[in-house]
Amino acid sequence: EIIGVARSLSAIRAELGDCQRCKLCASRKNIVFGVGPEPAALMFIGEAPGADEDRLGDPFVGKAGELLDKMIEAMGWGRADVYIANVLKCRPPNNRNPEADEVAACRPFLDAQIRAVRPRIIVTLGRPAANVVLGRDVPISALRGRFHERGGVPVMPTFHPAYLLREPARKRDTWSDLKQVMAELDRI
Repeated sequence: EIIGVARSLSAIRAELGDCQRCKLCASRKNIVFGVGPEPAALMFIGEAPGADEDRLGDPFVGKAGELLDKMIEAMGWGRADVYIANVLKCRPPNNRNPEADEVAACRPFLDAQIRAVRPRIIVTLGRPAANVVLGRDVPISALRGRFHERGGVPVMPTFHPAYLLREPARKRDTWSDLKQVMAELDRI
């Protein structure tokens, strides 16, 4: 459940500060907080920053980010119209999967971002993000393709753009998921 009083994104970022809440602080270059307007009708949540994101301090700026931008544009939106964040705010070494203590340290900030952004729909990108947001532990194939709900907000899990770069045949499935998001946004 996403509960609590909504604070501004700038207040949440200020609280995060120069975060030392988990071991990732030792290897990161930059905290990657998130980008976009507040509020935003649509929020994308990925797993964790990669090398490009860690270097630049913004989410989804590498090859996967370029593909995410194309996905957003195909939906009729621009990158500046949506909010983009990750579960983790710091890059795990060698892009390994997030560990439970790291997720636990970042989770309050993600929940606060969701409250501040007040999205009408959340799109999770990849298995780790979907499982954290939905409080599950199942394969992305069991989640994608249909809406779930988190704290009263519809959530559409889909494949991560980095996965789509490796498996371009799955782009059709992702586009199907995003078309459902567009239809739901028109409906609500």
